[in-house]
Amino acid sequence: MPCCPDTRSLFSRTPSLVAALAPNIPALYELHFGVPMAGAILSPLNTRLDSVVLAMLLEQLEPKIIFVDYQFVEVVLQAFDKFSSAKCKLPLLVLIPECDQSTSPDSLNYNGLLEMGQVDFKIIHPNNEYDPISVNYTSGSTGKPKGVVYSHRAAYLNSLAEIFRSDMRRMPVFLWTVDMFRCNGWGFIWAVAALGGTNICLRNVTAKAIFDAISLHKVTHLCGAPTILNKIADAPAGDQAQPLPSKVDIIVAGSLP
Repeated sequence: MPCCPDTRSLFSRTPSLVAALAPNIPALYELHFGVPMAGAILSPLNTRLDSVVLAMLLEQLEPKIIFVDYQFVEVVLQAFDKFSSAKCKLPLLVLIPECDQSTSPDSLNYNGLLEMGQVDFKIIHPNNEYDPISVNYTSGSTGKPKGVVYSHRAAYLNSLAEIFRSDMRRMPVFLWTVDMFRCNGWGFIWAVAALGGTNICLRNVTAKAIFDAISLHKVTHLCGAPTILNKIADAPAGDQAQPLPSKVDIIVAGSLP
């Protein structure tokens, strides 16, 4: 997983790149499969970026398409206005609408693209296991965000390692409290799929949402930074589910608990 200081030179030699700006929703999970299967490279972007930094990353990536959740359309359009290079072509914006939100038949949206899909589509496999599958960025806490290229091999091995490290069994129920844009959800996006698991997506991570999801879906695993533990520990009594239906394995990383 080498650091890539010159992303422009990389992408001039590789397949098209697709960016995505969305919280932990099913569409972002699906894009981690659909984009590589179409022979392209995915770059899930930090939803906490402002328009200036977002514009900088988009100029580096030069994506052909960007999938944008409805909550972040405004910041993406502001980023488009800040493109410094006239030679940099704006990506095609595909809206990920709210579940019950109707969209114009003329607008390009995620659900409409799914309906256009071909059931007999042949997966485009990578030519080499070291070909890129995704480009992720650091959070920028020590400077500008830095791009990191993940290969198909690295993603595969990391996902398998997460299965063993987390002691996951078949058909886990995984609660998405870690951002999917962080190292592709730490590799759990592909790990959970490999085990035939169930994904419980949280658009907004709150203590009540965590407890409710555990009680309703019998969650087996969740992970995140120590702030997740703080939310659970500091939850008001009214938000806590007592007792929990079963044990929940929690994986903590990012900083010391």
